Amino acid sequence: MRRFRRRSGGLAVVAILATFIGSVVPEAQSTSSRERSEAVFKALERLPYYGVFDFLAFSLDRGTVTLVGYAYRGDLRKDAEQAVKRVAGVDEVANKIEELPVSQNDDRIRWATFWSIYTDEFLSRYAPGGAMAARYDAMLFTRYPGMQPFGGNYPIHIIVKGGRTMLLGVVDNESDKTLAGVRAREVPQVFGVENELEVKKK
Repeated sequence: MRRFRRRSGGLAVVAILATFIGSVVPEAQSTSSRERSEAVFKALERLPYYGVFDFLAFSLDRGTVTLVGYAYRGDLRKDAEQAVKRVAGVDEVANKIEELPVSQNDDRIRWATFWSIYTDEFLSRYAPGGAMAARYDAMLFTRYPGMQPFGGNYPIHIIVKGGRTMLLGVVDNESDKTLAGVRAREVPQVFGVENELEVKKK
């Protein structure tokens, strides 16, 4: 499987694209599958409320798309399914996106983790505009609770459920992955941190 990401100006969704099963596949069928994967990818990247506290991924098996991941906003799960259903060549959508429960404590952990990671001296380069932009996004939350920074601009996704944090996305090197995990663990009253960040292959 392959993961793709894009910072500002690149691809906006972190997605798991299906590996095509079998080494002997007719060229026309293989091309059609790749085109369908790209179309699904683009449908997900256009979702207006996909943010840093969500994580969306999919696999493709012929005409069936399986959606997985986590949705901070409940309507994201439904919107993702509807968007993918409109893609040409998609016959069925299995929606396995998990809706994260509403929790004030989890929200506190989300924003504290966001602040800790994206204003860090070394990790702030993952934030578009650097640490100042991350501070501005965090400040907006105090005025408009329930908002979150747009996910395509922030490649390190922060998933929090029941006081436990999971980091998902892609970083440039092992040092950044380790540091992001350290920053997430520094947040008070976090029960555990699962660091699932992938290091970009060179």
